[in-house]
Amino acid sequence: METTDRVSDQIERWLRADGPKTLGSLIELFEEKAFAVLFVLLLGVPALPLPTGGATHVFEVIAMLLSLQLIVGRDTVWLPQRWRQMKLEGASQQRFVNGLLRLIRWLERYSRPRLHWLFEHRLSNAVFGLVILLLSIASFVAPPFTGLDTLPALGAVLVSLGILLQDFAVVVLGLVVGASGVALEVVLGRAAFNGVRQLFS
Repeated sequence: METTDRVSDQIERWLRADGPKTLGSLIELFEEKAFAVLFVLLLGVPALPLPTGGATHVFEVIAMLLSLQLIVGRDTVWLPQRWRQMKLEGASQQRFVNGLLRLIRWLERYSRPRLHWLFEHRLSNAVFGLVILLLSIASFVAPPFTGLDTLPALGAVLVSLGILLQDFAVVVLGLVVGASGVALEVVLGRAAFNGVRQLFS
């Protein structure tokens, strides 16, 4: 979307505008950038450093479905009407969105467009979708109550914010964080598997 407005300014105007605050209205505001915004919202909850006990699996599944749309080349978000009408107006939702807004503003303070020509191409969108798909799967398969879903989800959030800000440095930071989370899952998973095997050997 061609605009000189900062992402945080657009979200703040959306929060203050009249009318329902739904996923559908957010999609209409950001148009082709809506994929990245939805990834931030959906994976922002498992990115919190709190054990969720698998309660966020539905968000991760939706993120996977959206990432597949990017991979196959869709330019616009498709969501069932019931999901598009999901409201973000409750007190807890508002606190969550306001917290994300503070994070975006902090990144905007230090971020600037870097290698922006890499963005908004069909191939780069497909790669973006593949990255989010892999990190969403890694977050989904993390054992409940371990907090191991945090780093993969945070990596996906940072990659998505890097796309929104067209800052390749933020994208790389997200990739590093996400890859670290996946590596941690693999290392701890292997250690747990070997420990169980030794018990029965």
